[in-house]
Amino acid sequence: MTSAIRISTEVQEAIAAGKPVLALESTIFTHGLPRPRNFEVATESEAQLRAAGVTPATIGVVAGELVVGLTTDEIRQLSNDDDVVKASIRDLPITAAKKLSAGTTVAATAYAAHLAGIKVFSTGGLGGVHQGASNTFDESADLGALASLPIVVVSAGVKSILDIGLTLERLETLNVPVIGWKTTDYPGFYITDSGFDIDYSADTTDEIAEVVAARDALALQSTVLVANPIPADKQLSPETLEVVLTSAHRAAADANIVGHDTTPFLLDYIQKATNGESLEVNIDVYRNNVQLGAEIARSISNR
Repeated sequence: MTSAIRISTEVQEAIAAGKPVLALESTIFTHGLPRPRNFEVATESEAQLRAAGVTPATIGVVAGELVVGLTTDEIRQLSNDDDVVKASIRDLPITAAKKLSAGTTVAATAYAAHLAGIKVFSTGGLGGVHQGASNTFDESADLGALASLPIVVVSAGVKSILDIGLTLERLETLNVPVIGWKTTDYPGFYITDSGFDIDYSADTTDEIAEVVAARDALALQSTVLVANPIPADKQLSPETLEVVLTSAHRAAADANIVGHDTTPFLLDYIQKATNGESLEVNIDVYRNNVQLGAEIARSISNR
């Protein structure tokens, strides 16, 4: 482990003792949620894990230092920092050299978790292949990271604004196994069923732990992706989402929004168009994934 990475004593001790640890990303509270909900959700998630007997390891960059196991004060600091940037793996050496603070994406969080020896990471939605990628080549760095990091990532699918079908094709090409939690209907983040199917499901977290053990025995390096749908009674109306997504993509095109500005523009548009309902669904998705991640971490720890 290099001096550029700091692992909290709590997390180090839990890993050394073989206790369950769950990694959490920081972009959800640096860029994904409005204040003060961002700090509340971040700290509530950590409390949720501790109550379940799992050590939380929230990951972020503080003044250039990649931290695995942010303190509450550091989470507060990042939550309220107007200058905090968003860091994927490629950005980590730059944030280190320039002493920048950053929220870590799925890719960067998974990378730091793996370096620290953490086996499970819960997020909300994954990055993937963007609409129109055949012309723009706009594809999230999350996909490449998932192909090379042997951990478990729990998500509610990829973000609904993406091309879900092409993302699933890319995951297959990259040899990333996708397992549905009690379903073979691939979730669509805000909605329970995206309309796409996957091949495999698991009904218990012990099954997932067995898949992880088999992957490791085969010396495979890809992430095991667990697709955890939001309960149907908490999802955004699929009909509403379809209408809003069409309008959002049209608005982005009209405003010539491209590249890394696309995702925040579309998510903000959806939030406003649904009068904040999508924000509440986003939070429910995250809590649901944190809960399942905790259960998977316990099953892996108990093997």
